[in-house]
Amino acid sequence: MVLLSEPNILVEIGVIIIAATIGGFTARAFKQPLIPSYIIVGVLLGPIFHLITDAKNMWLLSEIGVAFLLFLVGLEFDFSKLRDVGTVSTIGGLLQAALMFAIGFGASLLLGYNAIVGVHLGLMMSFSSTMVVVKLLSDRQEVESLHGRIIIGILLLQDVVAILALTLLADPAESGMGNAWLSLGLGVLIIVASFVIGRKFAPPLFKSAARNLELLFLLAVSMCLGYALLFAMFGFSIAIGAFIAGIILGNLPYHIEIASRVKPLKDFFTVIFFTSIGLQLHLTEFTQALPAFFVFFFLTIVISPLLTMIICMLFGYKKRVAFLTGLTLSQVSEFALIVAFAGVSNGLIDNEVYGLILILTVVSIAMSAYFIKYEEKLYALLGRFLDIFERFGLANKELEHLGDDHKHEVVLIGLNRTGYAVFRKLQELKKDFLVIELNPDVIHRLIQRHIPCIYGDIGDPEVLGKLKLDQVKLVISTINNHEVNLLLLQRLKREHSHARVIVTSYDAEDALDLYEAGADYVIIPHILGGHHVSLMLEDFSTDLDKLIMTKLDHIDELKRRRELNYHLPRR
Repeated sequence: MVLLSEPNILVEIGVIIIAATIGGFTARAFKQPLIPSYIIVGVLLGPIFHLITDAKNMWLLSEIGVAFLLFLVGLEFDFSKLRDVGTVSTIGGLLQAALMFAIGFGASLLLGYNAIVGVHLGLMMSFSSTMVVVKLLSDRQEVESLHGRIIIGILLLQDVVAILALTLLADPAESGMGNAWLSLGLGVLIIVASFVIGRKFAPPLFKSAARNLELLFLLAVSMCLGYALLFAMFGFSIAIGAFIAGIILGNLPYHIEIASRVKPLKDFFTVIFFTSIGLQLHLTEFTQALPAFFVFFFLTIVISPLLTMIICMLFGYKKRVAFLTGLTLSQVSEFALIVAFAGVSNGLIDNEVYGLILILTVVSIAMSAYFIKYEEKLYALLGRFLDIFERFGLANKELEHLGDDHKHEVVLIGLNRTGYAVFRKLQELKKDFLVIELNPDVIHRLIQRHIPCIYGDIGDPEVLGKLKLDQVKLVISTINNHEVNLLLLQRLKREHSHARVIVTSYDAEDALDLYEAGADYVIIPHILGGHHVSLMLEDFSTDLDKLIMTKLDHIDELKRRRELNYHLPRR
C-alpha cells in the first residue's frame, strides 16, 4: 500500500480506527466483548498483514487513553469511600501482590529461568491491569460498588508498588532500596504538593473558564495531561497524575460537564490502547516458551483470582464480593510490558521471555473481558466452592441483627439509591421489616440503630435460610442484577412462599423476563423517575411553595443518607 510504505502516524491512526470499528461491529453482531476484538484487530494489522509498522509510537500514544480513563475515574469517584475498604485494599493488596510475586518467582526457577528473569516474571504475576479493570468497571457502572471500591484501592496501591519496582529495575548496577525509598518519598511529596496547588488555584481558574464551554474543556484536558506529564517527568505513572487531577476537579460544580466532554477522548484513545497491545504480539519468540506460557496462564486465571478471593474473605467480606474482586483482577497488567521492555533494553531478559510476557498480557486481558461478561454464571457455577474459606473470615461473621422473634413481614434487599427511599417509607409506615445488604459499613450503622438486618448476598442459600419465609408478605429487591433477581424468584417459588415480590431492572427486555418468572412488579428507575418528575411539574405549576418544601425534604434525605454512610454516586 502506497500510503503505508513509510510510517505515517496519522494514516496509521486512521487505519486502526476504521479496522477497530469493523471489528467492534463484528463482535457486537456475535454478542462478544469489544476488548478482544480490538486486540485481534491489532494482531491482524501488525504481526500478520504488517499494515502498521510503528507499534512503539502507537503504544506511547495509547498511554494518553490511560490518563483520560483515570482522570474520569477521579472526577466521578468519591475518594472518601476508599476509607471504608482501606484495610483490605492496603494490607490485603500488599499480601496478594507479595504472594503472587513469590509464586511467580518460584515457578520461573522451577522452569529453569535464572533469578533475574524470575524477578521479572514474579512482578508480572503481582499486578493487574488498571486500564482494563477500570474500563470494565466503568462500562458496567460498578466503580462505586463495594467490590469496585476494593478493586480501585488495590489498583492504586499496585501502581505505587509498580513504580518502586521499576525504579529498582531501571539500572540494576545503581538502584537499590535507598533509591526506592527516595522515589516513594518524592512521590508522596509530589502528590501532596499537587493537591495543595490544585485545590488553591483550580476553583478560580475553572470559574473563569466556565463562561465558555470550549475553554472549560481545554483547561480540563490541560490539567489532566499537565499532571500526567508532571508525574512522568519524575518517573512516576501518568495514571496516578491524571487520577489526582480528576480528584481535584471532582469537587468543582463543573465536574459533570467536564466528564461528558472528556469521555469521547477517553473512548478514542482506549481503542488505540487495546489495538496497540495486539500490534506488539509476535509469535516467533513465544513458541519457544510454550510450556512456561501454560504454567503462568494457569497461575494468572486460577491461582491469582483464587488467592484474592481468599484474602477478601479472610478480611470478612462475603464470597460474592470476594469472587467479583478476584475475577475482575485476573489478568496481567500493561505494566508488565513496560518492565519487560526495560528488561530487554538493559539486557536482563531475552526476546523469548519478552514474548512470553507479551502473549500472557494479551491473552489474559482478552480472557478477563469474558470473565466479567459471564461473572454471574461463573459465580453460580463456582461460588459454592468458596464456602470453606468464608467461614474463616476475621470479621463480619455474625454481622446481623434479626430482632427478638425473627418475624418480618417485609424483606428489603439492597439499601442503594432506590432502596433507601423504600427504607424510609417502611419506617414511616412502621412496618416490621428486615434489610439484606452486602455493604458491611451500612450494616454496622443499621445494627447501631437496632434495625433488623443481615449482612450477606441474597444469592447465598444460607441468607434466605435465616428468614421465616412463610411469614414474609412482601419481598423488595432493589438490586440491579438480572441473574440474582431471577434466582430470588426461583427460590421463593421453590419454598412455596406466598409473598409478593418486587424486583428492579434497568432494561425493558430483562423486566419482561422477570415478569414471566413470577415478579409481581418490576421497578425500572428511569421510567419511575420520569413519572415522578411529571407529577412534580403538575404540582409545582399551581403551588411554588411546594417546590421549596420538596427541596428541603430532599436535602434532609441526602443528609440522612450521609449519616447512614451510604453515599449517592457522583455520576
